[in-house]
Amino acid sequence: MLILICGARYTGKSEIARYLGLQGFKQLAVRSADPANDSLDSLDSSALTPAGSSPNTSVSRSADHSHDSSIDAYEQTVFASTTELIDYVTTRWNQRFVTTDVDTVGRFEEVRHRSFVYLLSVEAPLGARYRRHVAGAGKDAMTLEQFVEQSDTQLYGPGALVRLTNRSKVHIVNAAESLELLYLKLSDLRLWDDGYLRPSWDEYFMHLASLASRRSNCMKRRVGCVLVRGRRVIATGYNGTPRGIANCNEGGCPRCNSGAARGTDLFTCLCMHAEENALLEAGRERVGSDAILYCDTCPCLTCCVKIVQIGIVEVVYAQEYSMDTMSSTVFKEAGVVLRQYSHRDMRVVV
Repeated sequence: MLILICGARYTGKSEIARYLGLQGFKQLAVRSADPANDSLDSLDSSALTPAGSSPNTSVSRSADHSHDSSIDAYEQTVFASTTELIDYVTTRWNQRFVTTDVDTVGRFEEVRHRSFVYLLSVEAPLGARYRRHVAGAGKDAMTLEQFVEQSDTQLYGPGALVRLTNRSKVHIVNAAESLELLYLKLSDLRLWDDGYLRPSWDEYFMHLASLASRRSNCMKRRVGCVLVRGRRVIATGYNGTPRGIANCNEGGCPRCNSGAARGTDLFTCLCMHAEENALLEAGRERVGSDAILYCDTCPCLTCCVKIVQIGIVEVVYAQEYSMDTMSSTVFKEAGVVLRQYSHRDMRVVV
């Protein structure tokens, strides 16, 4: 695993890297990385021993840290380029590595396709970042106006760091006022879990259901559904009017276009539900036994009876619906497992 950490000045990204070092992550650096990006919160590349075609090991100390200026030195492996770094990690992919030096979109493009890599971005409230700057710089501290101008230039000026942070898979807002609190919060995140590298089966299929919902043109609610057996997709579906009838958003369903209240006049609705479309697409023979239905919204009562009839053994949903209690009762009596999917939030405030 290789975790790439990026962020603006004084967000605490180097301390997150240091925390990971305490969890067994080896610190990597790129000689060409620009230390001016973060003089107080990134590694001082000038203190590192340059490397040629093979990595060198050296000791480096941050000039300061956003929370605590008395930081123990730690060992790093230094590379002449991002290419050398990723080639080194590729043959050691099952070990743990972290770096703050893949800090531009160009460098990220060199590594982002590797399955053992993920990008973690860090930000912090402007006031907290300025206080950290003042604490570290003392009498040489910038005015708040100067600090904001410099911060805006880093984020939105030439190089636009925000272009990189926006591509991160995991986003941490570091609002912690002490190092101890930051480390405590980070321990809960378990940033080394494989789930950060690849989705679980539930997450994977629920993402597919959510993607299917984006094809819906229903005026009331977008819903997507995926039918799965043996971890293979049998069929997908999304809600909308039947084939040959004008789309819902083109006036095809009078009920949806009239603004009817949720759960009322459903018998006049012409839209087929996502679950119905998926079940019709698959048919009972293709569904077979042990099939699971993933839906981004809990099925309504009408869909429930069809799901039971066709032989689905488990239903996984994300969002609640007004008929959840009735749906749950039907599924329970029929022996169908119903459970709500719990999404891991990749944007965390610490």
